Amino acid sequence: MAGNQLVAVSPYGPLADLAFETYDLTAHGRHLEALAEADRAEFVVHLFGDHRTARVIRLGRVYALAALGRLDEALAVGEALVAETGEATAPLATKAKILADVADSLLRLGRIDDGLNYVARAWGLLEVAPRGTVRYVSAMSSLCDAARAAELFELADDCIRTAIETFSTGADPVYREAVLLQKAELLLEWGLRLEQIGRQEEAAGLFARSAATLDDWDELQESGPIGAALLAVGAAKTGRPELALDLIEKYLWPMREAGQKHEARLLHLAYGLVLRDRGDLAGAHREFVAADELAGLPGQHLLFRYELAQVAALESPGVATQTMFRALTNQLELLWRLRLDRRTMLRQAIRRVELEAARERADRAAASDALTGLGNRRLFDRLMGDLRGAGALLLIDVDHFKGINDTFSHSIGDRVLGEIAGVLRDHCRQGEVAVRFGGDEFAMLLKTGPVEAARVGERIRQVVVSYDWNVVAPGLRVTLSMGLATFADGTSGHELFDLADRHLYTAKRNGRNQLAAA
Repeated sequence: MAGNQLVAVSPYGPLADLAFETYDLTAHGRHLEALAEADRAEFVVHLFGDHRTARVIRLGRVYALAALGRLDEALAVGEALVAETGEATAPLATKAKILADVADSLLRLGRIDDGLNYVARAWGLLEVAPRGTVRYVSAMSSLCDAARAAELFELADDCIRTAIETFSTGADPVYREAVLLQKAELLLEWGLRLEQIGRQEEAAGLFARSAATLDDWDELQESGPIGAALLAVGAAKTGRPELALDLIEKYLWPMREAGQKHEARLLHLAYGLVLRDRGDLAGAHREFVAADELAGLPGQHLLFRYELAQVAALESPGVATQTMFRALTNQLELLWRLRLDRRTMLRQAIRRVELEAARERADRAAASDALTGLGNRRLFDRLMGDLRGAGALLLIDVDHFKGINDTFSHSIGDRVLGEIAGVLRDHCRQGEVAVRFGGDEFAMLLKTGPVEAARVGERIRQVVVSYDWNVVAPGLRVTLSMGLATFADGTSGHELFDLADRHLYTAKRNGRNQLAAA
């Protein structure tokens, strides 16, 4: 409520710089160091109870593990994050990003159905998530990666274009550069894949778009050597071999020595392309083999082995070699056509998600109070019928609410209820619920013990009583009476409510504007 809001901290948590260090190491290809930093950072943020930053650090861990080819581990961390954010009141874009990251791991592991279902869920959340935030751009970037993993290049292109267009003019250049580099890599991969099925003209157009994205390379240095590696491949594909060779000479061996396999793999690919174009088939073969040895995923191996097959066909242009090369290209065309099946599967998954979302909206509407947006009596009765995981019940009445309506009008009374609902909502933690089950009667189901529950109730009372209600209506004063009861094993919902209700009336008899408990 206005004038009583908590001071905002970083959306990533107050210790966000610890998470950004993990991301920075991963962005520069130092993935083992990133995992070590994640271990240290998670220990620190847990000491301080900064759960938002802990979540961001675990996402950084997912990226580092995936980059190292440890996809099963990346998936385990990602799925734990999905379960956590599914229960939390995390921003929609954050939930979408985590779903997209899990989809990427599933698709790279060959679990196509599961992966596309996660893509559809992420897409559904981003359709309704607020745009113009770093969270939204980051989620679109993750969805782009997942689409690439499924070879749904058109969807990936749409995602990255939306991410770029979403940036405001004052956006942090580091984020913008990262997305531009991702776009350049997407276009290169798409073009290389089209080359494999003989669509040379379309591939050339994509290579040109990728090169244009990297034309201002001097401004992209902060994003690390990945930009140099991408530019080297783009230069090799757009008739600029000297630029490619300069970048290869500068970065290839340092990348190998640093263990940055992804960058080194791309640089070997660029070198092989240049050497093949110059007729050095033995050198091209050597570089493509080196790139293949650094590959960790089936799709990566396929790319480099196609290039090796081309070299073999040029070295030994006999019938047997040509037959084998045609067999390979036929297989690649078949794999490309399978994309159509994945597109159909994705459309079906999106439709299922839409139907599920519509059903959930209907359920929420049926369980929501129209005035305040809190849960309603129907939801309250359902929750009281199943108290598993409950800690305490806090009943709340607005003192002399009839007098507020009579003195200031019912519209002012409605505003009072709405403001109080906002306070209750702000004090709900993960898994806790606030409801309005009567005219001026509220309840909170808390997941904590009696001491902390009493503290929560007292904080709510203090916020309400200290608020300047004159901004709503001159002379208005609002206080709350509360009754608290603690759940014990074997306690029924009826018994818990009766106990809290007795304490509520104790608070009223003792002068109101107070909390009563056992």
